[in-house]
Amino acid sequence: MTDYVKVASTADLAPGEMTLVEVGGELICLANVDGTFYAISDECTHVGGALSEGELEGYTVTCPLHGGQFDIRTGKVLQRPPLDDATTYEVKVEGQDVLIARPH
Repeated sequence: MTDYVKVASTADLAPGEMTLVEVGGELICLANVDGTFYAISDECTHVGGALSEGELEGYTVTCPLHGGQFDIRTGKVLQRPPLDDATTYEVKVEGQDVLIARPH
């Protein structure tokens, strides 16, 4: 059974915004895209830039260091320099609570 951790309330993050959260020692970028929440590893797979400090446009998150881009839904690299996809995390909303599945 998957263990979920509350990381935010839905009111904490407006559509188009991202924030840094921590679950089980993992730094995670939480994003709100048109009212749906997504979670991706905060560390860019290129040289470790903080994705939560980058830009979010639609489903694309851009690393602030070298412009690498990832799909916030899947973690897939959309634009290099990153070669490796980023880890994504399961998110669910219960009432006003935003929960992320605890990393294994």
